[in-house]
Amino acid sequence: MKPRSKDSKLKSLLSLAACLLLLVTGLGAAGRSNAKEVFMFNFDQDALGQAPTGFTSYASGDGPAGKWLVQEMGGAPSGRQVVVQTDADPTRNRYPMLIADKGEYADLDVSVKGKAISGKVDQGIGLVFRFRDPKSYYVVRANALENNFRLYKMVEGRRQQFAEADVQVASGQWHSLRAVAQGDHIVCYFNGQKLIDTYDAAYSKGKVGLWTKADSVTAFDDLTVAKP
Repeated sequence: MKPRSKDSKLKSLLSLAACLLLLVTGLGAAGRSNAKEVFMFNFDQDALGQAPTGFTSYASGDGPAGKWLVQEMGGAPSGRQVVVQTDADPTRNRYPMLIADKGEYADLDVSVKGKAISGKVDQGIGLVFRFRDPKSYYVVRANALENNFRLYKMVEGRRQQFAEADVQVASGQWHSLRAVAQGDHIVCYFNGQKLIDTYDAAYSKGKVGLWTKADSVTAFDDLTVAKP
């Protein structure tokens, strides 16, 4: 057998190097595709006294839309600024909403921190997901007057409750709400505790945002969304 020439050996080495490069590149791409993308809105870069950029206010149910303003607030979960729904219109079936303009999510892990400031009719802290329009969405909410945690779906403009849990919701304190939706499986947490584990297939994807009810004046911070 004739010994291989230098050119032949060089070609073999280059071929092996190319294979190794493809393998490493492929592993790197796989690692990036599995990385969890997280988006957070904490309102610290928004102008005080104005509505936050990148969000749209909607009226849902009866009555007017909310008035959402960025404010400074001591003790905010992060930074110094939060967004507050400030309009205390008492229409009972009024659901002011503030929805992030960008991003539609199917499977998602979404959370927010909220504080009920005042309200005689209601003191609702709500987290919206799979929002299609003001008549079609899911919302999980905590109520500081009723001390409960409920999951609703809005169907053709009618609110339908389909899961709940009793829990202490202190007014004037920050609480965390979280919803994890994968397919028709929905799990909801309050202050890190899993309280709702249910199934529903009304909506498969949509936007995320914030929600209150009636005359609730409520502060929000750290709206965070990721793929589970």
